[in-house]
Amino acid sequence: MTTQIDIMTYATAAAVLTSWGLIAAYVGLRIWNGWLALKRTEMELTVRHVTGGDPAPLSAAARIDMADLKERVRKLEAIASGVDL
Repeated sequence: MTTQIDIMTYATAAAVLTSWGLIAAYVGLRIWNGWLALKRTEMELTVRHVTGGDPAPLSAAARIDMADLKERVRKLEAIASGVDL
């Protein structure tokens, strides 16, 4: 009788811990996606501020920096969505 109770106790504990782990992973990914959206917005505002809102082209260094930041964000989004690069 105690063996059945022990098995049920361990099975219930494993199910609860797995559920909490899944919930924590989901919340963590939602937070991560929110942070990425914040950084994307900051980048867009920075570009608008640097360019002064006019369509004048950026300097070569600024374009390289923006391309690098966009690539980093793309990689972070891929990691957040679970895609292997």
